[in-house]
Amino acid sequence: MTDADKSSFVYVTFVKTTPDRLWDALIDPDFVEQYWLGNRIEAEWKVGGSWKILFPDGRVADRGEIVAFEPGERLGIRWLNEWKPELNAEGYSICTMELEPVGEGVKLTVTHSIERADSKLIAAVSGGWPLILSNLKSLIETGSVFMARKA
Repeated sequence: MTDADKSSFVYVTFVKTTPDRLWDALIDPDFVEQYWLGNRIEAEWKVGGSWKILFPDGRVADRGEIVAFEPGERLGIRWLNEWKPELNAEGYSICTMELEPVGEGVKLTVTHSIERADSKLIAAVSGGWPLILSNLKSLIETGSVFMARKA
């Protein structure tokens, strides 16, 4: 498989916090719900553990498996979309979140990729991740999100 047979989205942001606090923000269901537009995560936080995102009404949005779990450093998820048939049909993608201390903050790099050219899933997440991660950064740094869930 060549790079031409793969689709990827990479987002890098810098958050004024500690690696431990950012890590907790990525895995704490109550905190995630605040910045992920009311969606909630449920997971077994260990390699091989199950993972899913639930819509506010309880429907499963995405599900998968933890493939990397290095507290304060790296989280990897084998990810399957469950709510859009055309995205589900593309199969599993991989989402990796890497944390790197930089000065008084943390560099957060989110890479979401799939072994498929011109992926509709990657096009979709490339629109979603910037809002979610902007909300995360704002919540940690200011105590409020950039954009709340629509009523």
